[in-house]
Amino acid sequence: MPKATPSPSPTPSHWRKRTARFVEIAELAGVSTTTVDRVLNERGSVSAQARERVVAAAKQLGVPRLMPDTHHGLVHIDVLLPDSDLPFFHRLRQALQRAMQMLDRRVVVHRTLLSAADEARLTESIGHARHRRAALIVTARDTPDVRAALAAAIARGETVVTMVTDIGGIERQHFAGIDNRRAGRTAGYFLGRLAKPGRVLLLPARLDYRAHTDRIEGCREQIAERYPQFVCEVSPNESQDADDRCYRAVNAALRHGPLAGIYNTGYGSAGIEAALRKAGLAGDVVWIGHEMLDIHRQYIDAGIMDIAIDQDPDGQVIAALQHALHASGIVADSPGTEPVEFRVFCPANVRRSPYLVA
Repeated sequence: MPKATPSPSPTPSHWRKRTARFVEIAELAGVSTTTVDRVLNERGSVSAQARERVVAAAKQLGVPRLMPDTHHGLVHIDVLLPDSDLPFFHRLRQALQRAMQMLDRRVVVHRTLLSAADEARLTESIGHARHRRAALIVTARDTPDVRAALAAAIARGETVVTMVTDIGGIERQHFAGIDNRRAGRTAGYFLGRLAKPGRVLLLPARLDYRAHTDRIEGCREQIAERYPQFVCEVSPNESQDADDRCYRAVNAALRHGPLAGIYNTGYGSAGIEAALRKAGLAGDVVWIGHEMLDIHRQYIDAGIMDIAIDQDPDGQVIAALQHALHASGIVADSPGTEPVEFRVFCPANVRRSPYLVA
């Protein structure tokens, strides 16, 4: 009698379900079931395009499992910053270092410090990366050559995020910074509320950076709208964030009569303090400055500076990275588009610990 053929072992139900579901995913994604198995169980090599199609199909079919990451390999983000000794840029670089420590290991941030005066090297760095660049975060002057270089990078498909100061005329992904015009309006508000009617000196630091021009315009707008008893005088010379330039500008203004207030859009505070002390006016002229620095805390504690508007470098770095990572597909949720909120410091809320860690 012929031997009976043994019946096949029953297939476990979870195998049948997996096979059936893999077939459905494969059909929807236009790949083989082997490819589906490799992607969902992270076995073997699969192209990035196939991996994305499989994961998208699995999500569409409602597969109840944790999906693998569709992005393999490194994501390169270039950050171009001014090579500046100003305390704010020290704080900005420290903020970037802190943020980099929290990133996924696949994200590689390349930080390059460039002289603001060396525009040729800046545009060269924008135009030529040593790696496949996913995104570019840049803090730079708003000049025709910089705009052209960034527009070319965007045309190549690179994500561009401006930080601290914006660049006009380009389709950048996001501006990660404060609303500088509102910062200027805030300075105008406090000048109007705290000072006696009279002349107000506005000290622009660098008019080739949009941040400073926006601050000056915002301050002038606010005073013109709400405080007609004040007269705004913009210093004819940029301070370049230099103590000696600020000293000369304040002295020159005082030679033409008393000052009710001073608004400085950048650094150079030691020069302003020296000029006010020389004239015997320290504490008598309302003074609005920018950035919460240890020297500004000293001036605020001494009653010489009234308000410091701080643009939160940590917040700007985080916003810039969030938008760069979202555009690169690393972060799923879309970041907010609002400007970074700036902070206002006065004698009542300055802290005792250092603002700039050595």
